[in-house]
Amino acid sequence: MTTAPPRADTKSPKTRGFGSILRLLGRPIRILWRALTSMGTALVLLFLLAVAAVPGALLPQRSLNDAKVEQYIAEHNIIGPWLNRLQFFEVFSSFWFTAIYALLFISLVGCLTPRMIEHVKSMRAVPVPAPRNLSRLPKYATAEVVGTQESVAAGISERLKGWRRVTRHTDEGTEISAEKGYLREFGNIVFHFSLLGLLVAIAVGKLFGYEGNVIVIANGGPGVCSSSPAAFDSFRAGNSVDGTSLYPMCLRVNDFQAHYLPNGQALSFASNIDYQAGDDLAAGTWRPYRLEVNHPLRIGGDRVYLQGHGYAPTFTVTFPNGQKRTQTLQWRPDDQHTLLSSGVIRVDPPGGMYPDPSERRKHQLAIMGLFAPTAELDGTLLSSKYPAANDPAVAIDIYRGDTGLDTGRPQSLFTLDPRLIEQKRLTKVKRTNLKQGEEVRLDDGTVVRFDGATPFVNLQVSHDPGQVWVLVFAMSMMGGLLVSLIVRRRRVWARISPVGGLGVPPGGRRGGERSDPGIDLASGGTVNVELGGLARTDNSGWGNEFEKLAERMLADLPEPSKEKV
Repeated sequence: MTTAPPRADTKSPKTRGFGSILRLLGRPIRILWRALTSMGTALVLLFLLAVAAVPGALLPQRSLNDAKVEQYIAEHNIIGPWLNRLQFFEVFSSFWFTAIYALLFISLVGCLTPRMIEHVKSMRAVPVPAPRNLSRLPKYATAEVVGTQESVAAGISERLKGWRRVTRHTDEGTEISAEKGYLREFGNIVFHFSLLGLLVAIAVGKLFGYEGNVIVIANGGPGVCSSSPAAFDSFRAGNSVDGTSLYPMCLRVNDFQAHYLPNGQALSFASNIDYQAGDDLAAGTWRPYRLEVNHPLRIGGDRVYLQGHGYAPTFTVTFPNGQKRTQTLQWRPDDQHTLLSSGVIRVDPPGGMYPDPSERRKHQLAIMGLFAPTAELDGTLLSSKYPAANDPAVAIDIYRGDTGLDTGRPQSLFTLDPRLIEQKRLTKVKRTNLKQGEEVRLDDGTVVRFDGATPFVNLQVSHDPGQVWVLVFAMSMMGGLLVSLIVRRRRVWARISPVGGLGVPPGGRRGGERSDPGIDLASGGTVNVELGGLARTDNSGWGNEFEKLAERMLADLPEPSKEKV
């Protein structure tokens, strides 16, 4: 007994099972894809994206101010931790915002690609033939004119300049099909593809962009070089930025100029800076630039903005052995209207004064208090009445002890660590008010002098490779939207036939039949002209538009009789 060889098309049970799974999954996947790539879904996702961005404007974000986020969580100890778990403090990099963003991108691509293909096909297609009964169209007109079919058809076609038109010769006569308004769909597609490009440009900016803020002392301050994130006071990097490819440049601030109204309202801010970039770094060449609000320095794809300003008080400490230490450090403006500021300056004793490190830490000085550009005293309480430095003064507490300079623990630039005071490692030795040039002597003979204040500016260095494209796509979105709203899709047909010929009375003979074989369709005489119009989009104004179009098409044609229906 012999066994027949297996048939070539026989499939194994495993293969048949896999094919069954694919068939079962194929239909739901197709349904899901069609739902995702519909225009309605894209609009819903766009609305969800706008709603999802609202928490980013209402809640503090870690990328902008991590301290405010921690403060918010501490003040709202129930809802704060939940918002933190759900990434509401990192909205634009959260998993749910990214999911909406990605789904919107996929939906737009899947929705617009078929529309673009169909639009290309419609652009290449010729206008459709005239309907059999033009009188059934919403807009219809008829007239009798003198001339041949060819001459009348040529005259009507000439008056349809700007329309895509085609002339056809049928058994019923000569037909002209014309259509315009193709730009409407084109503008619609441009709008949606521009929206898609805008999303891509924003994503590119988030991936490859960075933003750093740094405070620079004016009037001969040390300046800053932006070749590393360590040069900035705060730095926000894109997901693909590791900090090794920053554009190198150096900046120094020569001065800062501010003008105020008598009530303290700011009029203008400006700063004269010098900068180096490219070959100037090697040559040591400094180039001047006047930096103003909304007039950034643009160089190497980076933009340098003037973001804010304040004051950096200067103190000189003279130790008992005669050695001096002078420090100028920015203080934080607590009142943006009067620039009343707070801060702290930590001073380490000169080297060799206390050879024992533990003894040296016991004799560090900390000067903490308020700075007023234009002082106003209410008894011993200091405040500021004007933001310009007309009468600078400080109200300070002077501490001696361990300021935490070499503990390795991060500290605030503007306040002392309260734990050091609670642990008696810092002891207050003096509280006083000082005006510019005044000094105070401590119990060990140390003299602290307030020398005045120097303006500082907050500079922001931003790099966004997608910024130009965001502008381009935003403008093309507006252009596409404008075109899609203004342009209207219209179709008109004209049928020229001899008087008494076919196609004139509704319900007449079908094409291909002749009422009189002896009639020559091309001969001169009286011909009947039927005009029909159809609005492909909105009907508003189409009645008057069609009447004017009919008058234009029939203008200058001899009329033995003319009647509009």
